[in-house]
Amino acid sequence: MRPRRLALSICAAVLALGLAAGARDRFDDWIAATQLPRLEVPVGVEVLARDGSLLRAFQVADGRWRLDAGPVDPLFLDMLTAWEDRRFERHHGVDVLALLRAGGQAVWHGRVVSGGSTLTMQVARLLEEGTTGVWGGKLRQMRLALALERRLSKAQIMGLYLRLAPYGGNVEGVRAAALQWFGKEPRRLSPAQAALLVALPQSPEARRPDRFPGAARAARNRVLARAAAVGLISEGDARAAMAEPVPRQRRAFPARAPLLAARLMREHPGAGRIETTIDPRLQIRAEELAPRAVRGRPGLSAAIVLADHRNGEILADVGAADWTDGGSAGFVDMTRAWRSPGSTLKPFVYGLAFDDGLAHPETLIEDRPTAFGRWQPQNFDHHFRGTVSLRNALIWSLNIPVVKLAEAVGPNRIAQALARGGVALRLPGDTPGLALVLGGGGVTLEGLTQGYAALARGGQGIGLSALPGQSAPLPQPMFGPAAAWQVGAILSGNPAPHGVRQRVMAYKTGTSYGHRDALSLGYDGAHVGAVWLGRPDGTPVPGAFGGELAAPVLFDLFDALPSVALPPPPPQVLTVPGSALPLALRRFAPPGEASATLSRPASPDPLRLTYPPDGAEIEAGPRLIAKARGGKGPWSFLVNGVPAVLASARPEAELDSPGPGFAELTVIDATGASDTAAIRLQSP
Repeated sequence: MRPRRLALSICAAVLALGLAAGARDRFDDWIAATQLPRLEVPVGVEVLARDGSLLRAFQVADGRWRLDAGPVDPLFLDMLTAWEDRRFERHHGVDVLALLRAGGQAVWHGRVVSGGSTLTMQVARLLEEGTTGVWGGKLRQMRLALALERRLSKAQIMGLYLRLAPYGGNVEGVRAAALQWFGKEPRRLSPAQAALLVALPQSPEARRPDRFPGAARAARNRVLARAAAVGLISEGDARAAMAEPVPRQRRAFPARAPLLAARLMREHPGAGRIETTIDPRLQIRAEELAPRAVRGRPGLSAAIVLADHRNGEILADVGAADWTDGGSAGFVDMTRAWRSPGSTLKPFVYGLAFDDGLAHPETLIEDRPTAFGRWQPQNFDHHFRGTVSLRNALIWSLNIPVVKLAEAVGPNRIAQALARGGVALRLPGDTPGLALVLGGGGVTLEGLTQGYAALARGGQGIGLSALPGQSAPLPQPMFGPAAAWQVGAILSGNPAPHGVRQRVMAYKTGTSYGHRDALSLGYDGAHVGAVWLGRPDGTPVPGAFGGELAAPVLFDLFDALPSVALPPPPPQVLTVPGSALPLALRRFAPPGEASATLSRPASPDPLRLTYPPDGAEIEAGPRLIAKARGGKGPWSFLVNGVPAVLASARPEAELDSPGPGFAELTVIDATGASDTAAIRLQSP
């Protein structure tokens, strides 16, 4: 009998094992067949400052605040698992011991004392937005949890919880909650903060600290007590944390550079994180200055751009004084709105005139009533100064002198130079006219800032950008470094606004017709800044002047920066008083007019060697720049009677310097006409 019983026992054991194996296989097949919800949880777009801090975050499509968790304080993670799921790292989605404990406590006490859901089961519920108290829903969570554990790592499951955990209202995830309740990132939390963030998802509405502070504090303290009991924090730290108050109000999510951030999000659809070159300290300063500048002036807005002209990185960008104020059209980004530049284009006209050899900062010019065809412009104050130097004409922002220079240079060349410097124009007609230099056209504040960056860089423009690595020098210069330095030297002599401390800065102000726009732009050896104030709808602001409204803001902005000196003059700059200038440069005379000190040839465009002018004394260098005007190309250049450049397609050339001493430069055009200048090259 014994052998027979043994055989029957063996058969029974084999049958039981077979049945168990079959049941296990069917269970595995059941879990494997689980239809998973979408695991790619969308998060809001983040726009980041240059140091990685958050400038602005955006809600997901359904209006919820849900952000990528990023780095989270390890103390929070330890408290979370100690409170919610002690065997998280060991179970496979369902903690049988926790379920048995929860069931036994419920039977013994006649009510639910503790839950048996693991973090994985909570993730399963959050992914499907399921219920917690229905058996069918609980079984679905268990099945989905087991399936998730087979597809995802523990770190991935924890990452989903950190994104999806509910914190009341439309806030989900630990990072959004930390920003909302503490105004900080969750990478470093105090024990009290970490415990509150652990406690809230269990009853996010019933424990909201702003509505039910008592319930929130009690729940937090229970988490702290558990943390102390398991040795995560000391008893003393737990008591200190329990004594801390809970936050009583929700904080606004960060919204630095809000209009810039919104524009970048539109320009980069699908991007989750957008890095920028914005300096958070300078951005905060600029956002403080803009509303202060328009305080007490209903309907006014302000815009500010600050950049490093050495690399083209935008450091601060304020598109409106208050982007939430509909009364001042705060939703309009005034850094990119088309506005009149007022007088802020005048420095570029002077730069072109200097570069062409038409004039010098000490050249005299007449500021008297003058008609240009049917147009007879006036100075802003309707007064004329008579004979003035071009230096003073620019500092005083006189209109008649700059229109005379613009007529000599040509409006088309002015527009082309502005384009080379990155200043886009919107013209009232097909071609630019003389009125352009007095504000008769449209520009953007960002474009103007690029133009002034070119002035700061010796005439070589650079594309400004708030995106890392996107700035690059523009292909062609506006004009030469000598002319750019001369303009900067004049603008640096502008006195500071009334009541403002003088500092090293070349700056210009502008006021558009009808007092619609008040502007100020300036630069030092490293930075370029621009300020605009006005009404976005273009209505006048009586009494608004760039020098009184915008310039003080510009100086306050630069006070937040280290002072960087302007560059020294290039070797080819002629730095002499007006009385020592060559005759051709002592007094400006437009083509066709006779100068008081020099009779001009009858020919409208005679060949003339404009640089260096006759009698000039300049510093000797390895190369010598020669420029001519008029005549018929090609042009040839001679140094001391010896050909240096033959048949040049342009009326300018770079010549080998003959060295210190006296030299004679000659230019000859295709007709045989010539002009000569005797100069002196001085040792450096």
